[in-house]
Amino acid sequence: MLVELSIVEQRYQAVMEVLQDGFKVTEVAERYGVSRQILHRWIRRYEQSGLNGLADRSHRPKTCAHQISAEVEAAICELRRLHRDWGPKTLLDKLEKRGVAPLPSRSSIYRALVRNNLIEPKRRRRRKLDYKRWERKKPMELWQMDIMGQVFLQDGTELKVITGVDDHSRFCVIARLVERATGRAVCDAFVAAMGTYGVPDEVLTDNGKQ
Repeated sequence: MLVELSIVEQRYQAVMEVLQDGFKVTEVAERYGVSRQILHRWIRRYEQSGLNGLADRSHRPKTCAHQISAEVEAAICELRRLHRDWGPKTLLDKLEKRGVAPLPSRSSIYRALVRNNLIEPKRRRRRKLDYKRWERKKPMELWQMDIMGQVFLQDGTELKVITGVDDHSRFCVIARLVERATGRAVCDAFVAAMGTYGVPDEVLTDNGKQ
């Protein structure tokens, strides 16, 4: 199994600082910019599986609740070819009368028809009433902060970008490149921005641990 050595090595070093060097979990977690729970998880995985346990694991489920079986999909396609005017709603009704169980959803039938080129996929258009634009009335009422990835140097090193935008003016108050977007790095960028532009009334962020 191929893994990103830089990520695994960092996690390995953090685990070794606890297991071999005797540092406290809280201290090591803060130094590496992760929560105590995450560091405990790394330690547990390392004890169970060694270095491979420190690699990122896929969160893709083994089964998909809305995925239909090949037999049901074949029946859908057969009915559609015989009755070109039957849509997902009618097909669902016909499958129910045939005693098919479990019944697929209308959206699953629609996707099956699209996969087999039996209907043209429809582009969903949102009404203008569905869009709601909001912004603060004047600058410095709200800054929006976030962290972005996928910024690569020529040697392949990935950097993170700490960003901050004034909600009213859309002026970029923070744009700092860092190797690791730790809580300390975010705070340093935020403090520097306030030193340059002043203190905003509010700050909006997502639920990232930083």
